[in-house]
Amino acid sequence: MDLFETMIQHTSVRDFTQQDVPQELKEQLVSAAQSVSSSNFLQAYSIIEIRDPKKLQAIESFSRNPGFISQAGVFYIFVADLQRHARILQAQQKDISHLKTMEPLLVSIIDTTLAAQGMATFAESQGLGICFIGGVRNQIFEVSELLELPPLTVPLFGLAIGYPRNKNQVKQRLPKTIAAPIDRYHFDGMDIKEYDLTMENYYTQRISNQQQTSWSQKVIDFFATAKRPQLNEFLKHQGFTEIK
Repeated sequence: MDLFETMIQHTSVRDFTQQDVPQELKEQLVSAAQSVSSSNFLQAYSIIEIRDPKKLQAIESFSRNPGFISQAGVFYIFVADLQRHARILQAQQKDISHLKTMEPLLVSIIDTTLAAQGMATFAESQGLGICFIGGVRNQIFEVSELLELPPLTVPLFGLAIGYPRNKNQVKQRLPKTIAAPIDRYHFDGMDIKEYDLTMENYYTQRISNQQQTSWSQKVIDFFATAKRPQLNEFLKHQGFTEIK
């Protein structure tokens, strides 16, 4: 399968064999992550491999993803990281107040996300399955303590990688007329209605976890309540005190 076919066949995997990912392949995964673009080459991220079974179990509990995180061949947590940069500045007696503002935080989040997607794409090209775990932010203070994270770092998400036992069916994405318009923003409500019919059919007929829902209903359900309200408090706690 060529790279394009690999990418458009992407689907999250939550059922892995218990086969470990070889060390050489893990090193390649990290190299792939490090090889992506980085704003001003700041490389504002850390990639923490979690091996300790007790920590894996704790992360499963925090993220409410029982079973498959510890079952995966390898599990990483991607951390937006400006601590290294702060230490470089402090070593030269430079002011670090600018590190505590929104733009550097956003840069570190983008850097981290690009690195993670680079790893994920390479992993799938090698026949591995992947699943991003945003649930590590459910109890972000506890995850930060578990990983002994210093100030100016934020755990963004986990990435479970392993050899698939079963794979979910591929979900059809939004129509390109909505997702990729030309020259200006465009949104057509009729396109969404047609897309909802497609997704209703997908959710009712897929092999596992069948549901009576649509894409629009999923959006409504997701935004019905505030998500992870402790995040603002955590950012302040981690030293991003200039974010208003």
